[in-house]
Amino acid sequence: QVQLVESGGGLVQAGGSLRLSCAASGRTFSRSYMAWHRQVPGKQRELVAAITSASSTNYADSVKGRFTISRDNAKNTVYLQMDSLKPEDTANYYCRAQNGVYTYWGQGTQVTVSS
Repeated sequence: QVQLVESGGGLVQAGGSLRLSCAASGRTFSRSYMAWHRQVPGKQRELVAAITSASSTNYADSVKGRFTISRDNAKNTVYLQMDSLKPEDTANYYCRAQNGVYTYWGQGTQVTVSS
C-alpha cells in the first residue's frame, strides 16, 4: 500500500508561481511512474504532467513551457513547479503513483489563480 500526500496548493495571482509536492510512503517510489492530474467541478480529471522512473517527462499542451515536473527519489517526493499561472489553471491537483497494475491517488490540493 502506498500513501500519497500532496501539499503546496493555495491562492496566487495570475502570473505567479506555486510548487506542489507529493510525498509517497513505501519502498517502490523510485520504480513508480508518477503523475499530476487536475480536476474542476463538473469536468473530467485531466493529466497535467508525468515522469517515469527514468525521469522522462511529458506535459499537457496547456501547461508546456510553464510547468515542470521533477522527482527526488531520496525523498520519495515528486514536485510540480507551476510558473506563469493563469486563472484557467484553477483546479484541485492530484498526485498519482503507478507501479505495475497498482494505481494510487493522493487526496488533492487546491490551486486557485485569481485574475
